[in-house]
Amino acid sequence: AAVTAVSSGRCLTGAVNLKSSNRNPVVQEFESVELSCIITDSQTNDPRIEWKKIQDDQTAYVFFDNKIQGDLAGRAELLGKTSLKIWNVTRTDSAIYRCEVVARNDRKEIDEIVIELTVQVKPVPPVCRVPKAVPVGKSATLHCQESEGYPRPHYSWYRNDVPLPTDSRANPRFRNSSFLLNPETGTLVFSAVHKEDSGQYYCIASNDAGSARCEEQELEVYDLNIGGIIGGVLVVLAVLALITVGICCAYRRGYFINNKQNGESYKNTGKPDGVNYIRTDEEGDFRHKSSFVI
Repeated sequence: AAVTAVSSGRCLTGAVNLKSSNRNPVVQEFESVELSCIITDSQTNDPRIEWKKIQDDQTAYVFFDNKIQGDLAGRAELLGKTSLKIWNVTRTDSAIYRCEVVARNDRKEIDEIVIELTVQVKPVPPVCRVPKAVPVGKSATLHCQESEGYPRPHYSWYRNDVPLPTDSRANPRFRNSSFLLNPETGTLVFSAVHKEDSGQYYCIASNDAGSARCEEQELEVYDLNIGGIIGGVLVVLAVLALITVGICCAYRRGYFINNKQNGESYKNTGKPDGVNYIRTDEEGDFRHKSSFVI
């Protein structure tokens, strides 16, 4: 029985086992992080340690042959015996990392543990598009977009420094407005603007790493002057009518008769071939001097 116990004890202690204090570390960009990999059981004094990075279905060495490899060279080191510390993490460091240990003197020689690192990225100032002027009663859409932040940011809109709800109907303060805000896409849609919707608008993009806002932009809501528009149309029609009447009168009075007729009259004064004309003092007109030559 004692031999069995000893044998059982050797089987347990002769198996290399790993654990991690955090298998899903989350860190903000440009900070440092520790990827925890701890040997709990092993009889091998000098096991072989390897770290690999798995990203986009590709596997690359991070620590191999007792050296930091790849893009982590110069900004990572082994902590203790097996853990990995990375300084100045970037968004490209977000990946799955695998710690592998080979203990030749143990009955179970190999063990591995997988750690998923998430690097959060603070949003940059979003791009906002606000229409400058919209007539009362018309629809309007405001856009807000940010492409750098991770996780994907949520959006909120402000008018004159007052935060807007996702639905104007849900807040009595905005009962004179009719809008919907989509915090996922950043669009603020007015089904019909009112004068009270005029003001300075800006958007804030936020995630767990921080927030950023765009510059204020003014939205003006103006009354549509129907009477002025009708009056302007009537004036244009009256001017066109006067021009038409003037052209018709000019045609009737002969101002637009082609000068071709005058040209033809001058041409008819020429002498036909074979005919001579003379002018007598008594008669005051032209007479034939000779007959046509046939």
